Amino acid sequence: MLADLLNGFLLVMQWPTIGFLFLGVLFGIFLGILPGLGVIIGLVVLLPFTFGMDPVAAFALLLGMYAVTSTSDTIASVMLGVPGTSASQATILDGYPLAQQGHAARALGAAFTTSAFGGVFGALVLALSLPLIRPVIQSFSSPEIFMLGVLGLTMVGSLSGGNMFKGLAVAALGLLMSTVGYSDSGAIPRYYFGVDYLIDGLPLIPVVLGLFALPELMELAIRNISISRKDNEEVEGGGILDGVKDACRNWWLAVRCATIGTYIGMLPGLGSSIVDWLAYGHAVQSSKDNSKFGKGDIRGVIAPEAANNATRGGSLLPTVAFGVPGSLGAAILLGALLIVGLKPGPEMLTTELDTTFSMVWSIAIANILAAILLIFSAKHVAKLAFLPGHMIVPAIIMFVFMGAWLGGGHIGDWVACITMGFVGFFMKRGNWPRPPLVLALVLGSIMENAYLLTGRVYDGLEWMQRPIVIIIGIVVLCTIGFVIRGMLMQKSKEKGLEKGGGKPPADRAEGSPIFSLPLSVLFITIFLVAAILAGDWPNSVKQFPILLGAIGALFVFIVLIQDGLEFRSLLSSEGGLVPALRGATKEALFIKAMLFMLGLIVMVLVMLVIGQKLALPLFISFYLAVWGGYGLRTCLIYSTCAWVFMIGFYDRVMHLFWYPSWLSQKLPGLMPEGFPLWLFV
Repeated sequence: MLADLLNGFLLVMQWPTIGFLFLGVLFGIFLGILPGLGVIIGLVVLLPFTFGMDPVAAFALLLGMYAVTSTSDTIASVMLGVPGTSASQATILDGYPLAQQGHAARALGAAFTTSAFGGVFGALVLALSLPLIRPVIQSFSSPEIFMLGVLGLTMVGSLSGGNMFKGLAVAALGLLMSTVGYSDSGAIPRYYFGVDYLIDGLPLIPVVLGLFALPELMELAIRNISISRKDNEEVEGGGILDGVKDACRNWWLAVRCATIGTYIGMLPGLGSSIVDWLAYGHAVQSSKDNSKFGKGDIRGVIAPEAANNATRGGSLLPTVAFGVPGSLGAAILLGALLIVGLKPGPEMLTTELDTTFSMVWSIAIANILAAILLIFSAKHVAKLAFLPGHMIVPAIIMFVFMGAWLGGGHIGDWVACITMGFVGFFMKRGNWPRPPLVLALVLGSIMENAYLLTGRVYDGLEWMQRPIVIIIGIVVLCTIGFVIRGMLMQKSKEKGLEKGGGKPPADRAEGSPIFSLPLSVLFITIFLVAAILAGDWPNSVKQFPILLGAIGALFVFIVLIQDGLEFRSLLSSEGGLVPALRGATKEALFIKAMLFMLGLIVMVLVMLVIGQKLALPLFISFYLAVWGGYGLRTCLIYSTCAWVFMIGFYDRVMHLFWYPSWLSQKLPGLMPEGFPLWLFV
């Protein structure tokens, strides 16, 4: 085995394999940074280049990219509060507040260091576990998969906001949204309301970008602020080396979370989606002082980043050893194995063991290379936090809408993105946590299939007697117990402050019942109507939606009571409904926010006429001139750079399908033959 381990290392280090690995790392860093791209698109783009390549070199290229997207995606999570991929959702909770405090470099330094450690650790554990892990993986069947999903949603619902019931209600809403479109258990479309776009389900990328990115960009635009709420001169410490030192000081937390990431990542279909939340929950619950989590605690960055990189090695194991992909990315890698002539199964652990170890080495070396490159660039990236918000918003708008377009190449992707932007704005203002909705949307179909399969295989609640199910159930109850205890302690602390006259005034911009109460009414209506509409469907099709409707309505009903009490208290303190509405909308800059969203809607309408290649640069110029107050020269240079990037990357490299606008149909007849129409339509 040691000889195979050494041979695997030598195979990776020989030329040109190491060169392909470096190219994969560079491409993976680039894809992770841009919202809406990520590992799946990267694998699809690179896969054709592996035809005819040596197997080791081919997988060096693929795994170099595959291993590091969950490292560079941290940049979007920390700098913009937008999950670069689904694996970096938990990083937002403390990473973005750190950037707002002017400590973006510290957060990035800690994240890149622990990501490298997690990736190497995951690869090491993968190497040691190759001959031993089969019984563990085979012990997980549908009941365990369902309960793991419940655990992940409980973690995110309980830990991503100040109100547990809001978090759990949003998780139920996300699961309900995942039932839109055809059911896997019956050829019956659900909740598509005659809209063909919804018949295949809600697309994940436009939902994520709209829910997270647009509200944060709106904040920068309407308040005319930078990402950091402090000037560079006011910030003390918070450099890259401080983040590296934080990672070293919390090495034991990183080890524990990397272990969680590796072994949860080995579980087919589910692990990589929930692992960052399990690690974050572990960090919160194992901490003696968890009062700063969610407000800029560096441990809230270290835990998920150590875990999500470790999953890359873990998810590769069932793919290579058993031919069972642990994720969509692993499924593409499985296809790549077959393309280059390798057969997943016992051969990969016997006669091809050196090739398998070369994959392990590729993951480890790629993580180290990526961490070195990103740490050296983190200082410059962190400077973006101090730039005027008006200079950042236009470029991110372009990446957000092009990322949303990559979801399916349909005008509905942009409509979904803007719609979720509205929802995200009200959720942020009403203090409704957004991460549970996204995770639930990811896990929905997996959990529904596991739930239905469990009901068919086991009688009644017999499945709950399985040992692993019992263990996971205990962890779920402990998580809820810890959160309830924290809520009670917080209320006791607030009462003490009230008695001493020291309670700070409520922030009407975020957490106001003026914004939360309408959402409570909307959500409970959605749950009840969804349950009623499902009543006529076959049992296998309606079972999960009705269950979610009942559970979600119960959680929202509790929130509705809380919102009602807070709303009555607000009316009493403000002197009536009109003053309360005026105060809340003024504090939230509601009119400006709606004007910003109106600008995005107008951009979409203009796009229908002249196409994306012209509409997005035009919006950038308009935004800079009207909102930013910049001169003509700045507007032209900025929008031209955006247009060149769209043409060079999205058109020439990605070969993207563009919307067939009115101009794209008329322009060919107006231009001479040979004119490069692809520059404009």
